Amino acid sequence: MTTAPTVPATTVRSWQPPTGILPRGTLLVLPGRGEHGGTYERFGRRLAADGYVVHALDTAPEHTAREVLTKVAAAAGERPTAPLVLIGSDTGALQALHMAADTDAPLTTTGLILAGTAPTTDGPAPAAADDHDSGWEAELAARTACPTHRKKITDDREFVRGRLFGPVPAHLLPDTRPDLPALVLHGEADPISPLEQARGLARRLSHATLGVLHEGVHDVLNDATHRTTAATIVLWLERLRADRGMSPILTLETGAQPAHS
Repeated sequence: MTTAPTVPATTVRSWQPPTGILPRGTLLVLPGRGEHGGTYERFGRRLAADGYVVHALDTAPEHTAREVLTKVAAAAGERPTAPLVLIGSDTGALQALHMAADTDAPLTTTGLILAGTAPTTDGPAPAAADDHDSGWEAELAARTACPTHRKKITDDREFVRGRLFGPVPAHLLPDTRPDLPALVLHGEADPISPLEQARGLARRLSHATLGVLHEGVHDVLNDATHRTTAATIVLWLERLRADRGMSPILTLETGAQPAHS
């Protein structure tokens, strides 16, 4: 049985825009099972290069929404640059949903990005192999097809192996539907959370856009298509900055069929 790593309550990994670039928004990343803030270094650097302040927290699935809110508020600081967007992966996505629905939250969230949202049904959890090495290979295959990210988490002593196959904490299972713009990102071949769950989540949220990563697996922010995912996030953030109603900024037209971005 694995346990969450013990990390200082104030541990936050942060990435800032390049010198001379005014911040375009504040992004707060909530990791999933087994992960920590440093797992999102590549993601943080890429979004920071586009002008966004990125803070990745060392939260754990067992933390309550109020505990996560306290950590997020501390990381964001007194005057975070708007829009302020919560980005959650796996159980972090569920935490973001519950936080955004808290009407007494100490900060105002503008939008949500929910990546590879952890399963909230009572279906059987994927089983890890008994052999340690085989179990890790199975987890890598479920998490990401990106060789660079596979090496990063394999060499990471803070990363907790095997947690992805464990249960989702009960306090994260109840359905919650914050009335915020949301980008739901999900791998088409995710073996941990079925794509239909993500489709259902996007239907239940009043202002959601669903992005399906073809052949993508669970950790869509760190999968082989991480560049496409990051570019999609930047396009969505720019629309959010311009208009909370998410009006298109640019329309691509192929023949007679327009496609908005």
